[in-house]
Amino acid sequence: MASICDSVLVTGSNRGIGLELVRQLVDSPSPPVQIFAGCRDPNGPRSQDLQELAQEHQDVITVVQLDMTSSTSISEASKLVEAKLNGKGLNLIINNAGVNIPGSLAETGKCEMVDVYTTNVIGPMLIAKDFHPLLCKAAAQFPHQTSMSCRRSAVINVSTLLSSITRCPENFSMCPMYPYRVSKAALNMLTRCLAEDFRKDGILVMSLHPGWVQTEMGGPKAPLTTAESISGMMKVITNLTEKDSGSLLDWEGKNIPW
Repeated sequence: MASICDSVLVTGSNRGIGLELVRQLVDSPSPPVQIFAGCRDPNGPRSQDLQELAQEHQDVITVVQLDMTSSTSISEASKLVEAKLNGKGLNLIINNAGVNIPGSLAETGKCEMVDVYTTNVIGPMLIAKDFHPLLCKAAAQFPHQTSMSCRRSAVINVSTLLSSITRCPENFSMCPMYPYRVSKAALNMLTRCLAEDFRKDGILVMSLHPGWVQTEMGGPKAPLTTAESISGMMKVITNLTEKDSGSLLDWEGKNIPW
């Protein structure tokens, strides 16, 4: 079985979906040669599980300090990854880092909106911008290939069903979450813009909904375990082609309307 890609960056990889992504990537039958695991505070108590996993796979996993709210941190991370890649490109970015705060209208003010938007939208935008040269380099390493794939060069933005403007009436009363919903709808537009912008470079860009997952963010009532969600996401990611660029799919590969 061919590996999903040679090199991958996963943001927000110290817990929940991000940590399970790194775990399943490194445990896959043909793991990537290099996995860059980004998190805000690599030496903090919340990153202990990631550090232990990285210790077990020192030849594959590099933990990278990456604060999605800091343009300096993102820029420094891109330089570190570039140096570690040693002249090669970066095949895949999974923009998983995100925040959610409870947000009925009464609970939501300017500060809540701005903080969530900064992490969930501006962060992924700056990642795409700063890592674009490395993604281009990866795509160019397949000179005879016109088709797009995660094996070649791609950006996956982790989105949510709650970002869907069409589906909002079905699920709004269950979880209003103004900052989260609005920021993830904006993230989807970022996905569409980047998909158009990067098409000429052979870079695939899409949004992926992991499902409602039992994480700190998803809570204990969620129907999916992280292992189930990531197992599905990995299948979807492996099979993406240019027809999926600019789309919003769920962990089973089903299309979600904007």
